[in-house]
This record gives sequence, structure tokens and C-alpha cells, in this order.
Amino acid sequence: MGNKLSTEKKNNSVKESKLHKKALFFDKTAKGVIYFGGIATIISVVAILVFVLWEALPLWFGAKGQEKEKIQSQQILQSKKPLIIGIDEYQEILYTFTDSATVDFISLSSEKIIKSEKIDLSSDEFISSAVKSANKNLIALGTNKGKVILGQVKFSINFIEEDKREITPEFILTSSIEIDSSKKSISKLVYRKNSDNEFTVVALTSDNRLLQYSSEKTFSLLSDEEEKIYRNDLSNLVEYPISAIELDNFCEKLMIGTSNGWLYYISLKDKSNPQLIQKINPTPSGKSAITSLGFIIGDQSIIVGDADGNVTSWMRVLDEKTDYGWKLVNPHTFDSHKAAVTSVASSLRNKSFITGDSKGKIYLEHLTSERTLIELSGKDLPVKDIAFSPKGDGAVVLYEDGTIVSYEIKNPHPEITLKTLFGKVWYEGYSKPEFVWQSTGGTDDFEPKFSLVPLIIGTLKGTFYAMLFAIPLALFGALYTSQFSHPKVRNYIKPTVEVMAALPSVVIGFLAGLWLAPLLERILPGVFLMFFTVPVVIALGASLWKRIPGRIRFRLKPGYELFFIIPLIILGFYIAQWLGPIFEYYVLGGDYRTWLMTNLNEQYDQRNSIVVGFAMGFAVIPIIFTICEDALSSVPSSLTSASLALGATKWETATRIVLPSASPGIFSAIMIGFGRAVGETMIVLMATGNTPILSFSPFNGMRTLSANIAVEIPEAPYQGTLYRVLFLAATLLFILTFIVNTFAEIIRQRLRKKYAEL
Repeated sequence: MGNKLSTEKKNNSVKESKLHKKALFFDKTAKGVIYFGGIATIISVVAILVFVLWEALPLWFGAKGQEKEKIQSQQILQSKKPLIIGIDEYQEILYTFTDSATVDFISLSSEKIIKSEKIDLSSDEFISSAVKSANKNLIALGTNKGKVILGQVKFSINFIEEDKREITPEFILTSSIEIDSSKKSISKLVYRKNSDNEFTVVALTSDNRLLQYSSEKTFSLLSDEEEKIYRNDLSNLVEYPISAIELDNFCEKLMIGTSNGWLYYISLKDKSNPQLIQKINPTPSGKSAITSLGFIIGDQSIIVGDADGNVTSWMRVLDEKTDYGWKLVNPHTFDSHKAAVTSVASSLRNKSFITGDSKGKIYLEHLTSERTLIELSGKDLPVKDIAFSPKGDGAVVLYEDGTIVSYEIKNPHPEITLKTLFGKVWYEGYSKPEFVWQSTGGTDDFEPKFSLVPLIIGTLKGTFYAMLFAIPLALFGALYTSQFSHPKVRNYIKPTVEVMAALPSVVIGFLAGLWLAPLLERILPGVFLMFFTVPVVIALGASLWKRIPGRIRFRLKPGYELFFIIPLIILGFYIAQWLGPIFEYYVLGGDYRTWLMTNLNEQYDQRNSIVVGFAMGFAVIPIIFTICEDALSSVPSSLTSASLALGATKWETATRIVLPSASPGIFSAIMIGFGRAVGETMIVLMATGNTPILSFSPFNGMRTLSANIAVEIPEAPYQGTLYRVLFLAATLLFILTFIVNTFAEIIRQRLRKKYAEL
């Protein structure tokens, strides 16, 4: 018998040992899995943040430029002196027009002339001035006999193999016009072609006369061509000796700079009747000669360089006080050269431009960001001409001694600075500096606007109205459910609210945009009255409830008051809607939209912040309610029982004991709801006008950071500026939620310590 007992004990101890080892194994395994899962989660979050930051980081890399080739044209062109230069889009072939009436095409790799063409001139005629237009490579050559030769440089590209191309340059002589009947030498000129049927030439003669020649071709119904020629002497519009001339590509805005520092804006919109629109002095000293002019792509802004080295931009804005409705303003001032600005070349891809001076300094600058991107090293000689490559990735510079230097330029994100992202910028066409998000204008003529301020404000604005709607309902609903409602009622309310959290946000956004927004527009006065009528009706109902005899009142089980309050809320809502039209007619003049515009200067948009507040609040309520209800229900019953035993009412117990004790959990619930609202995308996308405007008005829409990413990322060129700015917006969103959650955790811990002794 004793052996059997000892055997059984041994067997039991062996079983217990095996069970203990098994439990230890599972315990260690569970700890390992939890540890691994936690580490993996942290690594994943950090990896996502690093990836987002990595994609946005190149925005802060500056432009780079380096010298590629230096050509001594004196050796190649011999006795010929280059007047202007240009380059093809692949930066393989350079062209130059010389004072010997030749156009020479030079290979940059071999530094040899690959083609040369002679322009026919009479024996006593020579080239006195030359000018090019980067757009379409238009060429105009002025002679000493008052004649202007017009042409165009073209590059034909044939791909022999996938990695080999053959570029064939040619100069096409378009026409030759006699712009000055007195045959005076042409000292300066400008040539622009609006279309194949319209062009304008403006020339300055040696005796300081400013002459305009415009040609317009029209076609009748029978396809007969008719050419109209407009000739005008513009000398009477300018008072001082002319030092610079520029014309936009639409052949409408003629800018004249004088040696006395004045800038004349002459309109050629009516070719038969040019008009002086404005005369200004754009130089800081007021007397420095204007030495160089150049329009930026889009022809809205013109760069003005003077003899003191100052570089400014000017653009026209609407002004009702002027006779013509326009005036020139100075939105940007750039880093100054230390010598006279002799040349300006604009990019055909963005708002970048290059300026060169009489001491050989070359600056690459950007209009919108108002900064100097790089300083290119060259020769200590005056810059005679600059050509920006068509792709904006290179440039060639002609110096006074004939030396030609080519540069490679890397300038991927010139428009990005802290100011353009977070500050007010004076954009083209705007009357003042503003915060604007407009990632594209359809063409490169329009400057992209990447201000994140309207998106950040829109995010905070949408979150504010959502939380303003969600917090009171969720918190007081949780308080009622946990402290006052009957257990049977609570068993229905809590699961129902939790099921609401499973409703897809796209469905809420769809209903908000197509059903709620039009409904609110019709009943908005009644909605605002509801915030007064519902509390009044409930207060009257409570007063009436106290007057009901106790034998009847106490038949209703405690916690079932909800079934008495719900009809009161519905009644208050209907009273508000009944009073709404009356209030609108007598107080708001019959139309609340007109009243808002007249008295508050606010325009009512159908999809606005109020709609977002209701819709997004509806999505946030289940999260806040569930966590708050759990926190309130977790307050020890000993605290509530002690409070009630001391004579406190249920309401006093709930507000003075339960709420403070559960405040850490309540605060966490609110912060989690805040994070949910900040990151919401589909509801904001569908329930608002999705317009990135900077407005705090509840009657206007907005665009949030998350919605902006969803809208813009499909259209963003890979690794382009917009692409990287969107990743920067994602980084800001990440940082914003991180800061809020960190701040919330700090406050939660302090609240927990404060009420831990209760």
C-alpha cells in the first residue's frame, strides 16, 4: 500500500513538473511573441517615418552648377565676333550669330564648326545688332541700313538607335523688312511672334527713334490671305535715351528702359494705336540706367537690371484707380550684383532665370522663392549674352572677348523654401502676398503655389468642428450610460454605438455630401435655433416631470428616463424647424445667405465646415464614447457608494467623483478621437468643397493635409516637387499626431497621479 502511494506521488510530481515546464515554455513563448511584436511595431513605425522623411528630404538640397566646356571662339570663328548665342535642348550644338553676317553651329564636344551659313547683305551693309527669343529660337538681326532680318533656328532630331541620336541644325530665313525708311543703323531691337500669322518688331535707331513694325495675316471665307502692316513711331511716348527694350511673347506688353532709370510700359494690344500705360522708376537710386530687361515664362513678370547691379521683378496687377485698370508693382527684389547687369535669360521650364553683369558674375535665381540658387564661376569679363537650355538643365554664357562657357545645372526644386511653404508669397496676378496652395496651373506658364498653411489650418479647422460636435455628445452619452441608465438599457446602447464605428468613412462622406449638405442648406436657421429650443424644451420637461405625482413618477424604473427625454429632443428639433423660416424672414431679412454676405461678408458654401463637423463628428463619437464609458464604469463602486452614503446626489457623485477619477481615460479618449479626426480623409474629401482656402469661417469649406495627399498624389510626377511636398505634408501630419499624443500622454499620467489616491 505504501509503495502504491509513493508511486502515485512520484507520478503526480512528474506530471506537475511536466505541466510546470509546459507552462513555463508557453509563458516564455508568449513573452517572446509579445516582445517581438512590440519591437516590430516600433521598427515599422520608425521605418515609415524614415521613408517619408527620406522622400521629402531632397526638397532642401540646393541647386548645383558646374562648368562643362570652355570654347575660345576667337580660335574657331577667327576674325568673326559672336553677337548672340543659343543651344539645343540636349546641349550638344551651340549656335552663334556673328558681326560678319554668319550663323555658325559648333559642336560642344569637338569644339568645331559643323555647319556655317552666310546671310546675304549688300556690300556696304553689316550687322549692327542682334537679338534672340528663347521661345521658338526666333532671331532678329538689325543692319546699319535700317533693315531687320528675321529668321528661326531649328534642330531636327533623328534617333538612329535607341541610345544614339542625330541632331541637324538649320537657320530658316523668314523675311527681311525695312523698318526705317531713312536707313539709319539699328542699335537695339526685339522680335516676338505671337503665332504663325502675327509678329512684331520694335527697333531703336542710331538717332534714338523707337519704331514698331507689326504684321497680322487674316484669312477670308474663300481662304484668301490678307496681311495688315502696322508701322508706328513710338519716340513721342518715351522722354529719355533708351537703354533696353523687351516685348512679351503675346506681342502686347512693350517695356522700355532708359538711361535715366525710367521704365515705360507701352501697350501694343491695339497695334494701330500703341498707348503708354505707366511710367515708373524701378531703380533704388532713382537715377541708375536700366541696362537689361527680360520676361519670365508666362510673360507676367519682367526682370529689371540696372547699372548699379540691382535686380528686381515687376508685374502688372488690377487697379481700378488707373485709367487702364492696371499698374506695375514690385513683388520681388533679388541679390544685387556689384556691377551693371548686362544680360537676363529666362528658363522655359519654370520661373528660374540667369543674370550676368559687366564683371563676369553669373547668378541663377528664382522668381517665386526670391532667392539666388547658385553663383556660377566664369571669367572676369563683361557678360555679353546668356542662353538657358530649353530643358533648364544647362546654360551657355558669351563673354565680351568671345569666350563661350557652358554649364551643367541641376535645379530640381527651385521654388521650395521655408517661406514658400509656410510664409506669405506674392504670386503673379495677386494684388498682395498670400497663403496659397495651387500645385499646378495646367502649363509651366503658371508658378506652382505650395503653401502648406491653408492645408494645416484646414486640418485643424475640420478637426475643431468635428470635436466640437463629438466631445459633448460622446462624453455626456458615456456619463449617462455608465452612471444613470438602467443596465438593460446600457446593454443595448453600448453595442449599438460601437457598431457605429464599423461604418465605413466613405459611406459617411457620401451621405454627408449628397444628403446632409443640401438638407442643412435648406434648414440652417432652424439648426442653429435647435441649440436653444432643445435645452429649453428639456428644461420645461424636467420641470413638468417634478410636478407629476410621485406615485406615478416612481413607477418608471430608474435609468429609463431616456424614453422620456428622446421625445423632448425630437419636439425641440421640430419647434426649431418651425421657427426657422420665421426667424429667417423677420431677423435675417428673408434670406440668411444674403444676410451673411451683407453683414458678415461671409459666403455660404453648401459643403462647409458645419457639414464636416456633423459628419466627421459622427465618425469620431463611437471611439470617444466607448473609451469614456469604459473609463467611467471602471471607477471603483466604493467611491460612488461612499459619496451617496454621505448624502450626495447621483449627479453630484457623477460630476465630482466619477468624472475626476476617470479623467485620465476620458482625456485619452478625446486625444484618440482627435487623432482619428486629424487623419480622416474620405469624409473631408466628399463632404467639403475640397478647396484649399485659408478661412476660419464655419460657412466655408477647406482642404486638409490628408485629403490633399489623396487628391494630389495620383497626379504628382514621380520624385517631382509636388511628389516630395506631399511627402513633406505626410511628415507634418505624422509629427502633428505624435506631438498631440505625447502631450496627451503626459497630461494623462499627471491626472492619473493626481486622482490615484481617491
